[in-house]
Amino acid sequence: MIWRLFWTCIGLGFVGLLAGTALTIWVFWNFGRDLPDYAQLAEYEPDVVTRIHAGNGALLAEYATQKRLFVPTDAMPPKLIAAFLSAEDKAFYSHFGIDPIALMRALATNIANYNTGRRPIGASTITQQVAKNFLLTNEVSYERKIKEAILSIRMERAFTKSQLLALYLNDIYLGYGSYGVAAAALNYFDKSLDKLELHEIAYLAALPKAPSNYHPVRKEKAAIIRRNWVLGQMFENGYITEDEKTAARQKPLDVRPQTGSDLADAPYFTEEVRRQLVDSFGTDALYGGGLSVRTTLDPHLQSLADLALKEGLEALDRRQGWRGPLTKIAAGDDILETLDSLTETLPDKRFAAVVLEVSDRTADIYVNGQRGIIPFELAKWAYPPRRKDGVRPPKIKVLTEALAAGDIVIVQAPEDAPDLLEEGYVPPENAYALGQRPLVEGAIVVLDPHTGRLLAMSGGYHHADSEFNRAVQARRQPGSAFKPFVYLAALDAGYTPTTRILDAPLAVDQGPGKPKWKPANYTRKFYGPSIMRVGIEKSRNLMTARLAMAIGMPAIQSYGRKFGIYEDLPPLLSMSLGAGETSLLQLTSAYGQLVNGGKQIRPYLIDRVQDRFGQTIRKHDARACKSCEVADGWQGQAVPILADERAQITEPASAYQMVSMLEGVVKRGTGRRIAKTGLVLAGKTGTTNDNTNAWFIGFSPDLVAGVYVGYDLPRALGKRETGTSAAVPIFQQFMAAALEDAPKIAFRRPGGINLIPVHSETGERVRASDPNAVIEAFKPGQKPGDAVVIDVPGRRDVTATVDAPALY
Repeated sequence: MIWRLFWTCIGLGFVGLLAGTALTIWVFWNFGRDLPDYAQLAEYEPDVVTRIHAGNGALLAEYATQKRLFVPTDAMPPKLIAAFLSAEDKAFYSHFGIDPIALMRALATNIANYNTGRRPIGASTITQQVAKNFLLTNEVSYERKIKEAILSIRMERAFTKSQLLALYLNDIYLGYGSYGVAAAALNYFDKSLDKLELHEIAYLAALPKAPSNYHPVRKEKAAIIRRNWVLGQMFENGYITEDEKTAARQKPLDVRPQTGSDLADAPYFTEEVRRQLVDSFGTDALYGGGLSVRTTLDPHLQSLADLALKEGLEALDRRQGWRGPLTKIAAGDDILETLDSLTETLPDKRFAAVVLEVSDRTADIYVNGQRGIIPFELAKWAYPPRRKDGVRPPKIKVLTEALAAGDIVIVQAPEDAPDLLEEGYVPPENAYALGQRPLVEGAIVVLDPHTGRLLAMSGGYHHADSEFNRAVQARRQPGSAFKPFVYLAALDAGYTPTTRILDAPLAVDQGPGKPKWKPANYTRKFYGPSIMRVGIEKSRNLMTARLAMAIGMPAIQSYGRKFGIYEDLPPLLSMSLGAGETSLLQLTSAYGQLVNGGKQIRPYLIDRVQDRFGQTIRKHDARACKSCEVADGWQGQAVPILADERAQITEPASAYQMVSMLEGVVKRGTGRRIAKTGLVLAGKTGTTNDNTNAWFIGFSPDLVAGVYVGYDLPRALGKRETGTSAAVPIFQQFMAAALEDAPKIAFRRPGGINLIPVHSETGERVRASDPNAVIEAFKPGQKPGDAVVIDVPGRRDVTATVDAPALY
């Protein structure tokens, strides 16, 4: 009997073995063919985030289709690996791709849950998850699970455990847009992997099953329970002590989304960098190539430029009148939610507030979760908008003329509205200034004039409202801001700053059947023979037109082209007055080539691009420097001197004469309000017909900045709003802050220049003590008292346009 039972068992076992073997063969035959090629994983290079950095290393932006950071397992904290093994696959180092014990346990559970509506549980090993994530789909089916198991067994033979673990930990999705543990550490806790604490490690290990089920805010309780379970598993598996487990369980999740302590904010600049990278390397390289891009941006100058532009546009807009509140609060509205949602759409330090009560001199408001006030002194600008003829309505006398209870308005701290702070006025502690989102737009760019490095760029009031970059994408008439290049052409041709030009009525015949072109000065007056310096300082149109006729439009076309302002300027006389269209960046770069002594530069934003392995694949400065490579290390050798490969596009002496004349614009001319800064500055205003565009381009010896102000759909900025009133204050505020701690040095003078005191109006030589004396720059052989008067009456060989605007 016993032997019969024994042989029966042997027979059944043999039959079972045959059946199992047959089943295995059948499974592999039906599911093991045409599987994805897992060998490709040996050469797997994950898409890696591309990072854009400022010149000082601060992070500007990251670009990736999946935000991922690849970290080798030997660079990961051991407890991080232990946490994921405890939570996901404690038998990882002992199984052969699948875990039979876990598989049987899952099978029993799923049988027990059959017809209960519960989702089947899995017993996937880490190897199986790698197979699914890289080679299969997320389909819930037994066929997919069988293929997953077969691939896992094969992969275990082809790869080391360390390789499989690296693939898993760097690819697993952990929520918050995080692919891989390194990205999750930054996005959840604002930390690198090596800075994570035990309770933070355990939370990350709790996420692979279903990140949305353990959201740190929406499902905090479930997240903590799951995290504590991971800690318990780590203790049971011997990775941590009981004290460590207990202490970690007591801590809150303390999730801190990535702040990036080294972040810089320059959205217009960064978008232009992104566009250039796509043009150079393609979309795939940008969003998956893991490029490291070092740009030219100076974050400090960028913040100053943003502030100056924002406050300048707001001040100009306020001068055009009050257009009313953002909206009114309605019955049943959630006030807090409404204010928060509106504030999110505003620039930094601008807030939505609801008016609670208004008296003649004060408006009570609710803002930022507390009560405040708007004093009349910080809102008296709120008269109705100007009429179409430019006439301003009467100023308001009481606050009730502008505000009413229930109004939702924009407010800002008094110090963020400096144009409203009259001398001697001290705002109350809880006071806010009434604000308004400007309709007018503008841009500012800042360059190093010696290299062309773009140090700051803001292309509009608020990037979230409009991504259109007015510094590079908008093309507008520069008006008188182009005149220095007409005068420079004359200086190169032998004229002097004291050459006299007739300022008198001018009519240019345009041909049969066409009216004469008659340019005019902004003042509509005529001043007779005047020196070139005065023509620039006072921005005289008639003098500039006569000078252009004298030197010829081909010369002016040439200077516009070689200074990078225009590619193909039409040979029309009106172009000498700035009727051609250009961009702010191009014009600002051209001014940089004046102050640097006439050396050609081209503005650029990217210093260097490195691939994911740290190899430099593009560098702007391609000059060779053999002495920079020292085999024995740096030991106090002399600083290497690199060759200056910049082309000389104008005479250094002519460039200096032009700089000196533009310094006069700041001291005595249309930019004289800048002189109160006490800084060494020069520049030129520009305004087009009907006050449509306002410009100021200026520089110190080592910094050049340009400002443009105008509407996207061109229209008048306002009555009497010119480059002097609209653009100069922005330039002035920026330069005063940017050069606050910089040493004051004079503009660099080339050799051979003679400095002679002359009368500022007549150009005749005078004593240096004369109250009207200016120090004029002359080339060798030149002297004051030039008797030549440029006048070109009756010339008919000059092409002009009938619609040439009066520019000043």
